[in-house]
Order: sequence, then C-alpha cells, then structure tokens
Amino acid sequence: MTSTDVTRRAEGPEPGGYAAARLRLLTEGARSGPPRRRALAELTDAWLAGLFGAATEHRTGVSLVAVGGYGRGELSPRSDLDLLLLHDGRDDKAVAALADRLWYPVWDLGIDLDHSVRTPQQARRTAGEDLKVHLGLLDARHLAGDLGLTAALRTTALADWRNQAPRRLPELRDLCAERAERQGELRFLLEPDLKEARGGLRDATALRAVAASWLADAPREGLADARRRLLDVRDALHLATGRATDRLALQEHDEVAAALGLLDADALLRQVYEAARVISYAGDVTWREVGRVLRARSVRPRLRALMNGGRPAAERSPLAEGVVEQDGEVVLARTARPERDPVLPLRAAAAAAQAGLPLSLHAVRRLAATARPLPAPWPAEAREQLVTLLGSGRPTVQVWEALEAEGLVTRLLPDWERVRCRPQRNAVHLWTVDRHLIETAVRAAGFTRRVHRPDLLLVAALLHDIGKGWPGDHSVAGETIARDVATRIGFDRTDAGVLATLVRHHLLLVETATRRDLDDPATVRAVADAVGTEQTLELLHALTEADALATGPAAWSSWRGSLVADLVKRAASVLAGDPPGEPAVAAPTAEQERLAVEAFRTGGPVLALRAQTEPPADPEQDGPAAGTGPEPLGVELLIAVPDQAGVLPAVAGVLALHRLTVRTAELRSVPLPDGVDGSVLLLDWRVAAQYGSLPQAARLRSDLVRALDGTLDIAARLAERDAAHPRRRGVEPPPPRVTVAPAASRLATVIEVRAQDAPGLLFRIGRALEGAGVRVRSAHASTLGANAVDAFYVTRGGGGPLPGEEAASVARGLEESLRG
Repeated sequence: MTSTDVTRRAEGPEPGGYAAARLRLLTEGARSGPPRRRALAELTDAWLAGLFGAATEHRTGVSLVAVGGYGRGELSPRSDLDLLLLHDGRDDKAVAALADRLWYPVWDLGIDLDHSVRTPQQARRTAGEDLKVHLGLLDARHLAGDLGLTAALRTTALADWRNQAPRRLPELRDLCAERAERQGELRFLLEPDLKEARGGLRDATALRAVAASWLADAPREGLADARRRLLDVRDALHLATGRATDRLALQEHDEVAAALGLLDADALLRQVYEAARVISYAGDVTWREVGRVLRARSVRPRLRALMNGGRPAAERSPLAEGVVEQDGEVVLARTARPERDPVLPLRAAAAAAQAGLPLSLHAVRRLAATARPLPAPWPAEAREQLVTLLGSGRPTVQVWEALEAEGLVTRLLPDWERVRCRPQRNAVHLWTVDRHLIETAVRAAGFTRRVHRPDLLLVAALLHDIGKGWPGDHSVAGETIARDVATRIGFDRTDAGVLATLVRHHLLLVETATRRDLDDPATVRAVADAVGTEQTLELLHALTEADALATGPAAWSSWRGSLVADLVKRAASVLAGDPPGEPAVAAPTAEQERLAVEAFRTGGPVLALRAQTEPPADPEQDGPAAGTGPEPLGVELLIAVPDQAGVLPAVAGVLALHRLTVRTAELRSVPLPDGVDGSVLLLDWRVAAQYGSLPQAARLRSDLVRALDGTLDIAARLAERDAAHPRRRGVEPPPPRVTVAPAASRLATVIEVRAQDAPGLLFRIGRALEGAGVRVRSAHASTLGANAVDAFYVTRGGGGPLPGEEAASVARGLEESLRG
C-alpha cells in the first residue's frame, strides 16, 4: 500500500478511518524508518485537514499549523501532535468552537496533543518571551486554511530569529547546557533519554536552529544519519512499549535491537552511542563557532573605527612545526604540508592539548583527507608526540574526540575500532570502553612524577582495556594487542614486554589487595612473580590507581588505596631480595587490643562505632585527587568476639536487621597481650545506614549477644521483613558465581563470591559456610556499585586448606544456596 493510498483512506473527519489506517501503517512490517514517519505525518495531515474542512467554511483568517517535530514531519508511533490554530482575531468565539472540533477528536483517539490558539501578533510575542515556542515556530508547516496567514508567520518568525540571534543563541546554548547537566551524556548512559540527554534529538534540533540563524552552521557530515538512527530507535521503542517514551530502559534493549535487525543489545547501544557522539561533536564545534562569531561582531566595529574601516588579519601564534594558534583554535600553518609530513596529525594534536585549545574542524578534516600514514614502526617523533598528547591531562579529551570524529584515531591505532563506543554494562563504570581509556590516561597524567617511565605509564593507560573488543578474558587478549601496538609505535622489545605485562595484570593489585590475605606469603609471592621487576611494579601501582579513578567513584577509596599500597610495599620487598617468611601477624592497635582483652575478659562481644572520613588532600600531592576534599567512608565498626563458630553470619545478620549496608569487611584473629592465653576474632567493617540514623552501639551489642547464643532467629526476622516489604524487581541481575581460587594460599582455601549486593547477603554466605562445616579464617568483602566481590579464607575445623574435591563441593553448595 502506498502512502497515497493510506492518505486517501484517511481522508474525511471520521476518527475511525484514521485510526484504522494508522494502525495498518504501524503494524505493516515492510515499512519503517523515515518512510513510515513521512507516511504517518501525511496520513495525519490529511485527517486533520479533513477535520478542519468539516468544521468551518471560512478558509481565510484562520489556519491550522504543525510546529515542532510534527512540523518537521517526524512522527514516531507515539509522538504527540504539536498544533497551532492561527487566526486573525476577528471572531474569537468561532475560533474557540473550531478549536473544540479539532482537539476533541485527537483526544478521543488517545493521542497526546500540544496545542495553542493565537493570532500572529500573539504568536510572535510569545516566541519573543519563550525560546522553546520560537524554536517550534522555526519548523512551522501549513496544514489547512489560510496559507497566506501561515506563510506570513513563518517569514516573521524566521526574520525575528535571525535578527535576534546574538541574544537568542547564547540563551539556547545555556538551555542545552542545563539540559545536559540534568540528563547526562547520551553516549555513556545505559538507560539514556534519546531526546533530552546530551547528544540526543533535542541537541540535533538546536543545531538546526543555529543553522537557521545564518550565524554559524554545524558540521553536516554524518549529522542527518545520526538523527535518523536515533529516530529509528525511538520508533522501535514506542512500538515495543506501546508508550510515548524516550527513555531506553534496560528491559527494552533486546526487543528494540531485534526490531531494528541488530545482533544484540550491545549492538543497539553502540549504534546509539555512535549517533550521539556525532551530534555531541557537532554541537561542540558549532557552539565554539557561535562564540567566535559573536566575539568578532562585538569587537569589529571598534577595530574598524580605529583603522578607518580596515579589517585586521587574525593573529597567528606558532605552537609547533606546521601548527599555529588562531582565534582560540589550533590550525595548520600556511606552510604545512600534511601529505609530506605523516607526524603532523599527532604534532598538531599534542600542541593543541598542551595549549589547552581545541583543534579546528578545518584542520582536522584537512589532516584526515591528506595526511600520509605513518610507517611501521613509527618514527621516534611520532611516539613522543603521542605520549605528549596523552600526558596533557584534561585537554586531551576534546582533542582526542576531534581526531576520532574524523577517523584519525583508528587510522593511527586500528585496534581502537573494536572498543570505539563499546558499552560497559557494569554499573560501576561511568564511561564506554574508549572514553574510559582516555579518562585513565588523563588520570595517569597526574601520576607521571611518581614513576621513572611516564611514557610507559601513559601508553599502558591508553591500552589497558583494549582487549574488551575481543572474546574471552580482556586482560589476556589485551596483552597480545598491547605488545603488537607497542612494537608498531616504536617501543623496543623490552618496553613492549613491560607494556604487555601492565595490560595483562592491570587488575592484579586491586583484586589481590581486596580479596586476599596480605599476611599470607603466597599472596605476596604470586604478585611479585607476575610483575617481575620493581620498575614494573611501580608502573602497575600508578596504573591501578588511574584505572580505578577513571572507572567511577565506587571503584576507589582511601581504604582500597591503603590496601594496594601495603601490597605494593610487600611485593617490592620481595623483588628487592627480601622474600617473606612465615605469615606475619599484624600488631593490633591500642584500641583493637583494648577491645580484644575486654572481649576475652567478659566472654562476649565488645564493639565500637567511629565515623570515618578521608583526610583533606595534600595540596602539593601529585595527581587529580589533590584538593578534592574529604571523602566519606561511612562508619568504622570494630567488634571483638571470643573465637567461636558462627561469628560471621551472626554479625552480618544483626547488621542486616538494623538496615546497615556493609561497604567493606575484614575478619581476622588477633593476638592477645603476653601472658593471656586465648584467641579473639576482630572484625573491622565499614558500614552505612540505608536510611535514617545509625543505631546505638548498645542495641547492636545486645542483638549480637542474642544472635551468638541462639535466642535471636535472624533468618526468620529477615524473612518476615522481606515478606512485609518485598523489594521491587527491576532488571534481573546475572546469577551469583562462586569459585575456588587456585593456589591462592598454602594455609587456607580461598573461596570467591561474586553476586548482586542485597541486604543479608553476607549473612547468607556466612551461614552457608558454617553449614558446610568449615571455619572462616579471614574474610575480605567489598561492594562495587551493585556488585559484591568477596573472598573467604576457609579451613577445616582443625586448620589447613580443604582438599580439592571438598573445596569444589563447598563452592557448589554456597552457589546453590545463593541462587535459591
């Protein structure tokens, strides 16, 4: 059925005919994308024109006008209709009656309607007061009635927009910035708003408005296609949900991807992110040009008066060979010859980042079109310019994005294509893979004074997650890629080997420090053996912190930093030739010793609550963390308990009953002072109230005493609370996974648990381990976003690690209990 056939069937005022034709159009599988949006707009045009014709015999002095998205002919399945009833003001009563005969049929069909009734003067005045109204009028399209009335309004609205551009465009820029602050960046969000987020459909409309002002224009290459892709995704989202929504929720990803013929939900997000990147970059370039033009307009009249009408040439300041600054941007020198200078793209990018200036659009496009490819291996200057670019800190981001927008990054580093705009579905991550790599380099730039080879640190930061574009363990895949890239860009074999090691083990320090017993010699020896040299350990330490800081706020804290630093100190000692002997028992602090002695003396639990905050950063400290102020770490809960079975589930259960979230948890045995025989368990935990204030220490102790002696049935109490207040179910998380870490310790068996964090999780784990007849020698629990990552050192009742099959059986049983 052609669009003409559909339109013909909808002609006339009958809502039923329009509704049936609309339903056929939306359900026929052969048509989608722009053809369907156009056909739906034409169908709606014909229906509304029929309603208008049936409602009035007067074709002069009144007209029906489509504005906004409907005016552009972009009707998604559940789009609202933006309509303006324009009249000359001669018969308000007749116009009001006409409006009723137009609006009510639309409402009767359940279609959202954004409507107004105005004279041209009123429309013009309202547009002058309300920027959004003026933007809608820029897309005004005549539907029915007095064509001259509509045409006059369009002409006036466009003329006003151009005349008022110096005032309205800064207002529009601020509006876009405020919206971005509220909604975030479309290309980094797992549940983005396709319309409101930065890089979404609203920004694309704003760029059209800038172009209509004739003051500046957006880069057009790829922009129309990016808008089309976002509109196609919104169409599929409307049909999948049956609602007028722009929020691409997680539960809709698979259905929307299937409707668009994409491989999976990740392919959908990557397509959305790529479109958003194009629109965001176009916005950056356009608003920069708007600012330049407005500045020039404000200055030029004074200069002309001073120079008798002459127009001074823009000042050009040299930055590097073939690179100059002009009017706040980095451009190519007039003598530059990209076709003869393959290092020029990197030299220009490094100069721009070092100067904190953007690369001009014209310069980047000329480099992309004419620059020769670099030879392999790269010349030394090219490698040095890449390191300079990566070491420039925050300005690196905008320069890198300019290179990426024109395809220069993948030309320099072909492996980048696999991580470009690749989503990360772990909520701990703030960025896509490619942006995370650049953010890590930005963070690493602040640590270059801490290492002997800052060039290796910066390149490792750029490459550490490069393996995420390949199947399997990204660290293993990344090791091979990093070695190849390092060789191609000119590092010698030794340096390439160091970079490969850094990429292979970039998670080693933080995972070991937070999930292993650092007093176990096997732990430290394993790290030292994996790293190999003190210099590599130094680089890995800086890379670990940069990676975590670039991931998100949940990935790094002073607690994690102190554990990693302790591990690095121990591993450095081993690499320096001082191998660890038997496990060293950490000396308790004075407060810990006091609690332990009191617990031993009273035979019951003793606890202390103490608020914890990060001390203010040293203003002279290297790195981006300097000056960020105190970091809240929750409340430190110290508990000393005479060594006995059931301590872990008892403490975890009591905390869950009091709605305390466990952020970190340590459990270990502490020595008592000389002359005191006995063993005391010390629990050093960081906790935070889910809501409200913290409970009193006396109440916690009272409940803990009852939990240990069996008079408080924690499992029953938690079950009652869950039954009374069931948690809302959102997206189904992946199932928990429990594994035995091979060769992690020769003194105990290490069982690792990865699961969705939830109230009572530690209680369930502790109870399951107690039920399996094993003793928890130490525990190391932490929470990353919504994910719990815990390690438990367990032994048989008499001590010693579990045999292989018994350990596997305990792990299977724990996993089954957590799945249940």
